[in-house]
Amino acid sequence: MEGVDLDNPGTALDRSGHPNPVPRIVGPIRRPAPVQVGDLRFLRARTDRPVKMTVPGPFTMSQQAQNDHYPDAEAAAMDHAAAVNAEIRDLFAAGADIVQIDEPYMQARPEAARAYGLAALNAALDGVTGTTAVHICFGYAAIIHERPEAYSFLPELAGCPVRQVSIETAQSGLDLGVLSDLKDKTVILGVIDLSTPEVEPVEVVAGRVRRAFGHVPPDRIVIATDCGMKYLPRESAEGKMRAMAEAARLLRHEISA
Repeated sequence: MEGVDLDNPGTALDRSGHPNPVPRIVGPIRRPAPVQVGDLRFLRARTDRPVKMTVPGPFTMSQQAQNDHYPDAEAAAMDHAAAVNAEIRDLFAAGADIVQIDEPYMQARPEAARAYGLAALNAALDGVTGTTAVHICFGYAAIIHERPEAYSFLPELAGCPVRQVSIETAQSGLDLGVLSDLKDKTVILGVIDLSTPEVEPVEVVAGRVRRAFGHVPPDRIVIATDCGMKYLPRESAEGKMRAMAEAARLLRHEISA
């Protein structure tokens, strides 16, 4: 990305309030060339299954940077949005089936998300015709240990153009009544707890999915992990993925019986 100094980082507070080294914005944010298209082509050449790519969201990127150029964070978010929009278009052109925008800081900073974050997300999706998703979460479980029982920013996504909304429910025991606010969206339902390496029994995972059936029809649910699994041991991550796949198989059989 042009306009960003990675060699001389700045500082920004993370969602837990701790200062972290972050990219420093020193000029207009521009994307001169595709970033992830090579990774997509590598993946696409190795499977005939549907593939999804993820990109960082414009609001979250603007929150995780030191702004030494723009008059305010909103202006930085909107230029990030233009770069994300170009990346999404190139990913679909290269064969992506789904592109997901990760926006964890919409949950962490809901006031700013309402003020301009949603507009930046909409700008990132402008003119995009493929299947898109947005992921909202409470942060990596290995870093953010406490989970609220409700999202501070979620119903606002009902009117945005993404087709799928990814949330986490396993560790938080989220009140799933909020899903009724998402109306026609497909819900990517996080049902794998990433705060522990213990592999959940299949029936526990299936039970977490069944909780959603009273709010969202099964054909609009995709099950997933709560968030990223990078802090888990590989053996644990693989076990949790197997439990999730087996739970999906069990629930499909129940629904079709």
